Amino acid sequence: MMKKRMMAAMLAGAMVLSMTACGNSGDAGNAAGTGGDAAAETPAAEAPAADAGEAAEAPAAAEGPVELVVTTTFAGEDSNAQNYKDAVKGWEAETGNSVVDTSATADETFKTRVATDFETGSEPDVLFFFNGADSNSFIEAGKVVSIDEIRAEYPDYASNMNEDLITASLVDNKKYAVPANGYWEAMFVNTEILEAAGVAMPGTDYTMDQFKADCEKIKAAGYAPIAAALGNIPHYWWEFAIFNNQSPATHLEIPENAGDENGQAWVQGMNDIKELYELGYFPENTLSATDDETFAMFTEGKAAFLIDGSWKVGGIVGACQSDPNDPATLDSAKLDKFDVTYVPGKGSRKATDLVGGLSSGYFITRKAWDDPAKRAAAVSFVEYLTSDEQVPKFAQHGASALKNAPEVDSSQFNSLQIKAMNMMAGTTSLTGAVQDLFAGDCRVSTFDGMPEIVTGRVAAEDAVAEGLDAYHNQ
Repeated sequence: MMKKRMMAAMLAGAMVLSMTACGNSGDAGNAAGTGGDAAAETPAAEAPAADAGEAAEAPAAAEGPVELVVTTTFAGEDSNAQNYKDAVKGWEAETGNSVVDTSATADETFKTRVATDFETGSEPDVLFFFNGADSNSFIEAGKVVSIDEIRAEYPDYASNMNEDLITASLVDNKKYAVPANGYWEAMFVNTEILEAAGVAMPGTDYTMDQFKADCEKIKAAGYAPIAAALGNIPHYWWEFAIFNNQSPATHLEIPENAGDENGQAWVQGMNDIKELYELGYFPENTLSATDDETFAMFTEGKAAFLIDGSWKVGGIVGACQSDPNDPATLDSAKLDKFDVTYVPGKGSRKATDLVGGLSSGYFITRKAWDDPAKRAAAVSFVEYLTSDEQVPKFAQHGASALKNAPEVDSSQFNSLQIKAMNMMAGTTSLTGAVQDLFAGDCRVSTFDGMPEIVTGRVAAEDAVAEGLDAYHNQ
């Protein structure tokens, strides 16, 4: 138990971000923020890691082009999906190698697929994935290679990154994933609906009481105030509802039980969502709709507010294009009707205290590392995708771990991206997502069980207690 608390604290302490969009490398606020061979089967504690001071014996170099299997989350509506495709083409052209891309949208199904791939020996050569609890299983199994082990042979690997911003694993405190771009979570706004309902654009001091008053006006005007599919993706409301009953200093602390002070904050967060549901502020089909369906309500002018991540900027822009795959078809006037602002605050959490950080990165799998034909190519691929030239393209209006974050030319961005940059400039803190520490079966009772909580079929305290019991007994 002490180990879990220590790792959570380390994750919180490491998140002082370089805000690329702001053109500096300074403080972004108070951050609280499967292998079939024998080597791949070696547990993490026994995996043969080279001493950092000695060069590992390299396998024979590959002759001819190499094909890498790469899995990332740069797919679907992710704003970096095209940047990733372009970068892959660039690396292929430069090296003569090729990539088999198995990327997919980052949802629970994707996480399960990745875990299963490692269990069955079907993991990729390179993986861009979450560096929190979701990666624990394949790190524990010794299926990925630490940055230190890679540096024993390639000393300059990830040397352009701020070492303090490379997140250590919760399993063994070693660093495995090289970050590319950070993320933030905030509240997107359909300003056309706000104008129709006589509601002002929320600002830096926006509170939950003001939010509920605005939701009442929006509901009376015939719109759904909140675009969210509580029966499918309750993640963002789960995170901020808990955060609203804590502070940046305590948000990453997993409660011992539902009855302690922090546990009661979690219970109150679930009950706060239940209150919003009972007030009718979610879509009528929120318990049966998919996230794609409620997102469409937002972009089609049927729902006013959407709490989501920085990756959703690309989805909104795509919805404003007659051809989602062709930026030249962007309807700028339509895009101008969307904005992004802070999530309404409560208690010790100010609206400008957001969730964000560097929660993902590039892993090189043990299977690729031990393959003489693939080791150098895997390293080359990660170095290319995390170079000083590529990272700013991915970071855009977010954050990066680069030692030297370049100035950004705002003329290269659309109106929503610029609004996002301005919004991020006003943040007072970025705190990591506690759900990244509270993964797997722990979340079932409050994620999958959200419909039962908001309809009163299961008490919030019982659901929270069940999840915490699963966490502490795993």
